[in-house]
Amino acid sequence: MKIRSVEGADYYVISPLINEWWKGRQMSDMLPKLFFDHFQNTSFIAEEEGEIRGFLIGFLSQSHMNEAYIHFVGVHPEYRGKKIGKQLYSHFFDIIKQNRRNTIRCVTSPVNKTSIAYHTNMGFKIEQGDKNLDNVSLHTNYDGVNQDRVLFVKHLV
Repeated sequence: MKIRSVEGADYYVISPLINEWWKGRQMSDMLPKLFFDHFQNTSFIAEEEGEIRGFLIGFLSQSHMNEAYIHFVGVHPEYRGKKIGKQLYSHFFDIIKQNRRNTIRCVTSPVNKTSIAYHTNMGFKIEQGDKNLDNVSLHTNYDGVNQDRVLFVKHLV
């Protein structure tokens, strides 16, 4: 498995796959091309035999100088469970440490139980929100009306 930085052209390969990888959920609008153009130093592709197996789109916070943010992560459904996501996260963690950051934040939808379980298993903590659903703390209307989100934070040592 090779991990490399994203390139602008990767957008045209990944964007059509997103809704498919998310079982028909309309997610591709959440990952515009600007991420592939402006966050190449902190966004990565996992490739094997020239095929994209997974990706992580992240960036260094411009407002909080000790923080980084993971915006979007995907692993091809046929390759889940093979530690591709873990390799991408580890690579991102190494890069943010090199940039003297120690706090990582990310957000997911409360319907994405797989993401919630994955992040908590990776050591992310759920930030206390203003509502609970299925014993998970949510931030109501975080991304707009009726767009509740689960917020995560992880501190690296």
